Amino acid sequence: MFKLIIRHVFLRFSPELAHRLAVTYMKSLARNSVLFALYSAFRKRKRHSLERELFGLRFPNPLGLAAGFDNNGDCYNEMLDLGFGFVEIGSITPRPQAGNPKPRVFALPKDKAMINRTGINNKGVEYAINQLRTRPPKGIVAANIAMNATSKFDEVVKDYETAFSLIYDFVDIIVLNLSWPNVPGLQGLGDIPYISDLIDPIMELRQCYDINKPVLIKISPDYEHDQLGSILDYCMMAGIDGIVAANVTESREGLTASADTLKKIGPGEVSGAPLYAKSLSLVKYINEYTGGRLPVIGVGGIMTPEQALEMLEAGASLIEINTGLAYEGPGLIKKILKKLDRQ
Repeated sequence: MFKLIIRHVFLRFSPELAHRLAVTYMKSLARNSVLFALYSAFRKRKRHSLERELFGLRFPNPLGLAAGFDNNGDCYNEMLDLGFGFVEIGSITPRPQAGNPKPRVFALPKDKAMINRTGINNKGVEYAINQLRTRPPKGIVAANIAMNATSKFDEVVKDYETAFSLIYDFVDIIVLNLSWPNVPGLQGLGDIPYISDLIDPIMELRQCYDINKPVLIKISPDYEHDQLGSILDYCMMAGIDGIVAANVTESREGLTASADTLKKIGPGEVSGAPLYAKSLSLVKYINEYTGGRLPVIGVGGIMTPEQALEMLEAGASLIEINTGLAYEGPGLIKKILKKLDRQ
């Protein structure tokens, strides 16, 4: 199905249309309970050697679906049934937002990359909560939350508090998205001391709940090491449970696309294969700097089973993929898990 339809649309027409088709396909497949039960049983074979204990949770395997695929919580159970050990939905904002004008997602097949300036288009936290309430997750689900693009500077913290408090009871992990370059207002959220103005209220808010759920932050791969060191120091002091490394990059380094092609596409951030080296370096740095005290979810440019293993060996406790699915299809999940199971 992927090779015949989704990948053809992705490479020939609109990546965003292909994404919508993929989500719709997963939801429709699940409606055929017999077919999907057989399909998921084949994909979701338990491998006890791959289980991980982290954040007080037992992950059936270390491979997760990164934020950006299931923006609204439409197909987390279907993706778990494909074999993912966990799914990160979002980014989710307090209020629905349409994002930036289309076209806003562009495929670069030769580079196995995408350039996007979506602007965190999503249906808002209330929609996601309704999905989670009516279709209880079959496994571990994380929610990636962010501010609304229209919020003023003094409303940013309130946005995060609102999304955090509303969705807290419905997911297992909360990820604070502090780096989304194509959304005005999110570019500098990882800067010190602003990061403390955001994280301190969230960590205080967490104390109001009976269950202490893990809170992670998602960072940019474009930070200088000095800046990143300060962020890591603060996270360990504040009680942040882990880091998602990393988000998309502003850098066009490594792309083979022509200058004319990139000029025609215009502004946007790169995901996919060219991001891998940056993400791998970032994971290594975080692991070494913190002495392994701050768990890392490694994400960005993982396109092969060998890269998945390398990311774990670099110090990642868990890993995530997204763009790799667009180019390699859902078979990549099985290939990665098979590779990790052999180690």
